Amino acid sequence: MTTVVLLSARLGAVLPAAAVGALRAADTVVATPDVTDPAAWGAEPLDGDPPAGAVVLTTDPGHPVVAAAGAVIVTAEPAGAALLDAVAVMDRLRSPGGCPWDAEQTHDSLLQYLVEEAYELYEAIEDGDRAAMREELGDVLLQVLFHARVAAEDAAPFDVDDVAGDLVAKLVGRHPHVFAGSERIDTAERQEHRWEELKRAEKQRESSVDGVPMGQPAVALAAKLTSRTARAGFPAELLPSGPGVGEQLFALAARAKLAGVDPEAELRTTARAFADRVRRAQRAAAATGADAHALDGDAWRAAWARAVDDQVSSAAPQ
Repeated sequence: MTTVVLLSARLGAVLPAAAVGALRAADTVVATPDVTDPAAWGAEPLDGDPPAGAVVLTTDPGHPVVAAAGAVIVTAEPAGAALLDAVAVMDRLRSPGGCPWDAEQTHDSLLQYLVEEAYELYEAIEDGDRAAMREELGDVLLQVLFHARVAAEDAAPFDVDDVAGDLVAKLVGRHPHVFAGSERIDTAERQEHRWEELKRAEKQRESSVDGVPMGQPAVALAAKLTSRTARAGFPAELLPSGPGVGEQLFALAARAKLAGVDPEAELRTTARAFADRVRRAQRAAAATGADAHALDGDAWRAAWARAVDDQVSSAAPQ
């Protein structure tokens, strides 16, 4: 039986502990051409098929010896190692000879994709679609890598390591109970209040609403402002509740947030249910031979009613 030791091209001369015994017991150790300085490993260059019982060293997971091996010992890389590959791919795309479209992008031109990808991830989480979550998290990560690379080319540059370094400093600074052992936080509610205290001191905020991103969707913004002011002891009766449409919508979002409901999620749930019913209605109309994209008012009303009937019948026990 042939044993393959799959070395890490990134880590170089790092041997997995599980391979030490196999190398010591092997009569023959050979290495594929991608292994640098095989003699340093006590190995001979592989010529043809490996002899029976040999240990084969390789850094190429796609080499035929890997698929044919009786056992494969893998050099484990640290968590996050693949992020280096993602950074390298992004750098390649923005470099001369890379992708013309990627090379032309700016922070401003990428804004639409940042919002799009965040909402696609939001939808995947709502749907509980694990495969989609994995893909959309990658797309959100791409936006971070893209903006960091664009920033690195600016006259006042910063790069992805600066971004990561600032994040580490922030996380450590906002969790003194974890990293400094100077406090004891035993509940999530207490931690949330402590975060706000630390952020106020760190950002030198004068108001409870300082730092709220004003560019977020209106319902989310109203809910966030309500949450911030409620924690500061702001009386609920002073929240906007006038006759204007904007004030009425703000009041609805505020009441939902104070009741412990996420108004943005509630509105999205309602909107998605509405979209589903529209689809059912247009399918119902098409089933009668009508053009689903050219319905008049009466046709819409009839199809709308059929959509409810179809939903009820499909939900009924068989």
